[in-house]
Amino acid sequence: MGTNIAEIFGSSVFSHTVMRQRLPKKVYAEVMNVIENGGNISMASADVVANAMKDWAVEKGATHYTHWFQPLTGITAEKHDSFLTAPDDSRTLLQLTGKQLIMGEPDASSFPSGGLRSTHYARGYTAWDMTSPAFVKEMSCGTILCIPTIFVSYNGEALDKKTPLLRSMEAINAQALRILRLFGNTSAKRVLPFVGAEQEYFLVDREKYLKRRDLIYTGRTLFGAPAPKGQELDDQYFGVIRYRVGKFMADLNQELWKLGIPAATQHNEVAPAQHEMAPVYTMCNLAVDQNQLAMETMKRVATRHGLVCLLHEKPYAGVNGSGKHNNWSIGTDTGENLLDPGDTPNENLQFLLVLACIMAAVDNHADLLRCSASCVGNEHRLGAQEAPPAIISIFLGDQLDSVVSQIVSNADSIQVLAAGKLDSGVSTVPVISKDATDRNRTSPFAFTGNKFEFRMVGSSDTIADANITLNAIVAQAFSDAADVLEQAEDFPAACTRLIHDLMARHQRIVFNGNGYSDQWVEEAERRGLPNLRSLVDAVPSLTTDKSVQLYEKFNIYTRSELASRAEIRYETYAKVLRIEAKTMIHMASKHYIPAAIHYSTRLGQSVAAVSGAGAEPAVQRELLVKCSQLLARCSQALEELKALSSQVDAMDDVKEMAHAYHDRIVPAMAALRAPVDELELMVDKSIWPVPTYGDLMFEV
Repeated sequence: MGTNIAEIFGSSVFSHTVMRQRLPKKVYAEVMNVIENGGNISMASADVVANAMKDWAVEKGATHYTHWFQPLTGITAEKHDSFLTAPDDSRTLLQLTGKQLIMGEPDASSFPSGGLRSTHYARGYTAWDMTSPAFVKEMSCGTILCIPTIFVSYNGEALDKKTPLLRSMEAINAQALRILRLFGNTSAKRVLPFVGAEQEYFLVDREKYLKRRDLIYTGRTLFGAPAPKGQELDDQYFGVIRYRVGKFMADLNQELWKLGIPAATQHNEVAPAQHEMAPVYTMCNLAVDQNQLAMETMKRVATRHGLVCLLHEKPYAGVNGSGKHNNWSIGTDTGENLLDPGDTPNENLQFLLVLACIMAAVDNHADLLRCSASCVGNEHRLGAQEAPPAIISIFLGDQLDSVVSQIVSNADSIQVLAAGKLDSGVSTVPVISKDATDRNRTSPFAFTGNKFEFRMVGSSDTIADANITLNAIVAQAFSDAADVLEQAEDFPAACTRLIHDLMARHQRIVFNGNGYSDQWVEEAERRGLPNLRSLVDAVPSLTTDKSVQLYEKFNIYTRSELASRAEIRYETYAKVLRIEAKTMIHMASKHYIPAAIHYSTRLGQSVAAVSGAGAEPAVQRELLVKCSQLLARCSQALEELKALSSQVDAMDDVKEMAHAYHDRIVPAMAALRAPVDELELMVDKSIWPVPTYGDLMFEV
């Protein structure tokens, strides 16, 4: 029998519907008022909510609860506490109090803080995020009630991703409402960013995975020759889903649906063994929570099927890597999408102002937007002809680009390109309506009808940073526009003039062409657009005076919080590459060089045997010479990587160390990989110590 989605969807979530059923009307009304309007819930009501939440979770099989938070590691954290209290007359008592629900105290010194916390100070606090519903999670250690929370230090500094995200949502809400009021909208009480995050991933057989130390330690293959077949035939994309993968997907869907995650799309992606899951859009902070939970669930479900889910941006060289398209829009609590141009965008003054503000935001803060998608794995994708370039630009499509150009040129009347019809020429197929513009997969920030698709985020990365940045920079642009328009005597004329000025000033950020081309790199430089090729180039944008002023204006980050994030990014970059370099040294020393020596020894024995029989071992001798040459290159590259690693690891400054890893260690790693990959194509497969690309990608 098939799965009834309606019956299982959200069944593991302490949703508004569940609260309405289980809470007294007065308490439920108080909770909803805080969720919608802010403020604090009374401790008496918190006790009632906590008890109802505990009873509901226990009915679901829960034995523990946890404050589920997102520290600066980029993943989630949880400490499980039992519902048990001190026994009374040998009876087991289960309890969750309002105080326990609202606040927790994990050890803050054990998480990255970027200098915000001294190691000897341990106190940190988690606090309940009422806008994100609690849920139960079935784990190997039992069923756990998870309470989404923020995580702050003893002095109130944000030590997590959620706190600044919620602050950024408040900022864009306040500034967008100013814009709406100027257009006479008094019914909307809140403006919210909405997000849908497409998630790409690879699957690999677990037994083969466990034979690859690079996959275990780093999430990607540090060595590996190309398989005879890759993605050349384009037969993987949207192809028939393999049986084993299909069973995984079916199981994954059920787990996600139970957690209230609206997983809507599943398909094969471009590379062999690569796939994608995409959800329906939801409120920004909930979307961030759900994406973190989705990645965790993918890994857990894969294990049940004897698989491993690889979320690294580039598990295999030579085929497409994985990204995460962050679809972002803004809408009101009354259901209006501020990014919906309508049928006549040229006459939609509110939409044109919103569009102009977004153009200004992206142009003014392209460096911050680029930095928000910077993670170590993404270094292998951005600008690599499979993902957007590192240069930030906006794709508007033919229709909106034409409108913008006409506005900039002060056209007397603005003509709109109409959506046409598409006749396939097949009599039995209906003529269909087509959009007024095509899509552009090479653009990092593309308008796709009623939203913007930020295509740069890495598959393993949190989407929190991207959305914090988008919310903040657009809030700034709205604020600047409102400052001007609130003083205008003739609002329509002033608004029209401001739209023209903003579009004229920031039209350089619009690019509808091929972002993969070398010509675009040259054109972007002529336009004055930044080209921050690496994470280490992008990080300084966090701490410029312009960035500090932006974030402090809206109380999203303080200067010290921004400095901490910069330091953590440098430190993480250095640490990840240190692990990769050590793993390469280990595998070359323990696996590949011994296997090649074994093979060359056999070749030497073959040469001797054939010579002893009076024949000329030309082929064996040629292979032996080539193998010996490659072994020598391996040995030399290995020693150079060891020496460089020791030098770089001795550095004290994390920024200097990160740059050294980028400039010196990465080329040294490539120099070691090259001869090993050549040897893989020579050495007898029975001798080669690890599964090859063909084994990993085509035997799932």
